[in-house]
Amino acid sequence: MFAALDAATASLKVEVIVIDNASVDDSVAILEHEYPTVTLIKNKTNVGFGRANNQAIPHLHGRYVLLLNTDAFVAADTLEKTVSYMNDHPSCGVLGVKLIGEDGSLQPSCRYFPTPWNVFLRRTGLSRFFSRHRLVDDMDWDHASVRRCDWVPGCYYLARGELVRQLGLFDPRFFLYYEEVDHCRVVKNAGWEVIYYPFTEVMHIGGESAKSSSAITKAGRQISVLQIESEFLYFRKYYGLVGLLSGVLLSIFADALTAMNGLFRRLDFQGVRIAWQHIVTVFRIVGATRLAAQPTR
Repeated sequence: MFAALDAATASLKVEVIVIDNASVDDSVAILEHEYPTVTLIKNKTNVGFGRANNQAIPHLHGRYVLLLNTDAFVAADTLEKTVSYMNDHPSCGVLGVKLIGEDGSLQPSCRYFPTPWNVFLRRTGLSRFFSRHRLVDDMDWDHASVRRCDWVPGCYYLARGELVRQLGLFDPRFFLYYEEVDHCRVVKNAGWEVIYYPFTEVMHIGGESAKSSSAITKAGRQISVLQIESEFLYFRKYYGLVGLLSGVLLSIFADALTAMNGLFRRLDFQGVRIAWQHIVTVFRIVGATRLAAQPTR
């Protein structure tokens, strides 16, 4: 990551801040030896993605702030092109880029805000019957044009410095997932634009921020418990108690539909067990968060 970042800085003046979230390998020792000029903040425990990034705020002095995950690798032209776009478009508060996997496949890079309904449609596959409804991930276009959007993923998250100083970064209630969704909502509510920029690529491996926290599920390399909790916290924050309860009921309904579909079509008893475990987890999280009024971590 650092080699790619060094190659991309070109004529830009850059200060690098690294937040080590209680890593268990020798990355800190390597970083201190190979990059002694980097500002390094070492956490004794994993404080979460959003809170860790917030620790950098007192050290930020630049015109722009780039949040870059350890599993994201910039192209040689990425920094110059994205900074140039921000320079030319002062209404742009946050900018994301085209994300690709290791195999070159396109990843969701330009997204709409989640709602209890569009999350339900995505999980059940019923979105095909609601073609005009905006899903969280919109992949039915060429991703080759600049587009205003609701939010961009946090693995490459370029924000205007004055915006960060004005609005801050992430809501600390989100331990992992939904931090950038929430922040982009704050940004848009404050009158700034969130922009998807397609003319450079960042390779995103995915899942690295999650490995130290819990077991990664097969579907989308997500951590089920943390993702459910953050989703419910988000629903409660923006849609109130009614929105939360709608999300819970739709989640249970989605599990029931998935289980019945698998059972009737393939006698998939394993799928029924997984769906039941998900329902139990949902109820446990709702109770532990006191109806999503507070985080568990």
